[in-house]
Amino acid sequence: MNQAQLDKIKSEDGFVAALDQSGGSTPKALGLYGIGEDAFSNDDEMFAVIHEMRSRIVTSPSFNGDRILGAILFEDTMNREIEGQPSAQYLWNVKRVVPFLKVDKGLDDEADGAQVLKPMPELDDLLARASAAEVFGTKMRSVIKVANEAGVNAVVDQQFEIGRQILAAGLMPIIEPEVDINSPSKAEAEVLLKAAILRQLGQMGDDQVMLKLTLPEVDGFYWELVSHPNVLKVVALSGGYSREESCVRLARQKGMVASFSRALSEGLNAGQSEAEFDAALDASIGAIFAASRS
Repeated sequence: MNQAQLDKIKSEDGFVAALDQSGGSTPKALGLYGIGEDAFSNDDEMFAVIHEMRSRIVTSPSFNGDRILGAILFEDTMNREIEGQPSAQYLWNVKRVVPFLKVDKGLDDEADGAQVLKPMPELDDLLARASAAEVFGTKMRSVIKVANEAGVNAVVDQQFEIGRQILAAGLMPIIEPEVDINSPSKAEAEVLLKAAILRQLGQMGDDQVMLKLTLPEVDGFYWELVSHPNVLKVVALSGGYSREESCVRLARQKGMVASFSRALSEGLNAGQSEAEFDAALDASIGAIFAASRS
C-alpha cells in the first residue's frame, strides 16, 4: 500500500470523487450529461463515450489533489489511458489524486429487505490487476432497503468478509452498505447498520478499512465510526439527493467527507465549451469541498 497515498487520505482535506458508473448506470449518467443512447450502438461504444466524459472531468484544471483526495474508477476506466498514461497512474502522478477501483459485479436479488453483492469468483485476479495498475483501494456497494436485522447483518458480514480478502491483497477496501434514502425505516436501519459495523470492526485487529455511508437522519450519528481506530476514513454517498441537499446534510456530519457521483457531475454537459465546463466543475468541486471541511 502506497504510504504517501495512505497519508493523504488520512490527513488532508478533501473528498473522494466517484467516477465509477457501471454498465447499468452509464446510460443514465450520459443522458444527464446530454448524450442520448443514439450516440452508441453497443457496450464498447458506450464505454468509450463515458471514458471521454470521465477524462474531460479528470483533466480539467479544477480537478486536482488540492481539493480531491481520491477518485473511484470503473474497471473499464482502469484499463484505459488518460493523456497517454494508464488512468490510475495519471490520477496520482499528474493530479495527486488517489485511485480506487469499483470491484463489485452488482447486486443480488432482494432478501430480508436488502441486496447483498453478487458472487465475485474472479476477484483475486481483479485485485492483482488493480495492484499492478497502482490502484490504492477498492469499493463495493450493497443496498439496505428497510430496517431488517437479518438483511442488515447479511450485507455487513459479506462486506467485511470480502474486505478482508481485499486487505490481504494489499489494497484498502471501502465498505459501502448503502441505506436507500427512500427507505420507510431509514433511521431505524441506520441504528442496525452502525451496530453491525461496530461488531465487525471489533474483530479487525490492527487492520483499517474505509466506510462509505448514506448521509444519516440524525446529525453526527456516525461519529463513533469516524473516530474508530479501525476506520481510516468515513465518506458519504449522495444516494440520489441533489448536490445542494447532499452538501447541506454533509456539512452537519462531523468528520465525514463526500464521495459523490451524480452530485459531482450535476450541471456538466457535453455541449459546454471548455471554459463553461471547467467553471461548472469548479463550482461543484468547491461546494462539495466546503461541505467536506465543515
